[in-house]
Amino acid sequence: MASTDSEKKKILVMDDEDAIRDITSIILTKLGYDPVTVSTGEDAISAYKRAKESGNGFSLVILDLAIPGGIGGREVIRELQQYDPQIRALVSSGDANDPAVLSYKEFGFTGVLLKPYNKEKLFASVSSSL
Repeated sequence: MASTDSEKKKILVMDDEDAIRDITSIILTKLGYDPVTVSTGEDAISAYKRAKESGNGFSLVILDLAIPGGIGGREVIRELQQYDPQIRALVSSGDANDPAVLSYKEFGFTGVLLKPYNKEKLFASVSSSL
């Protein structure tokens, strides 16, 4: 179940919960990816732009919809799509009935990662969106 590319694909993970960022990073690393984690929408936008401008952009972004006190996945994907129309992003949420989950493509996402998720669900969502 590991990434077979000779160069690891970089994945940006935005989530406000430390535990989710940590476990997602560990799982992605074990699956052969190169994860970078951030806790805010502002940091996600900055990290994405910096990586792209350096020539070492992200292959995929995982965006949590709800970031208390900050900008969440909906706002981040809108801004990043304007910057990079080719962005590939998963919407991550615990609310299966959220409009951005139900109609993810209309919101600019390439797939869904419902919480709580395990290694198999994470791998399936990531690999189908790359």
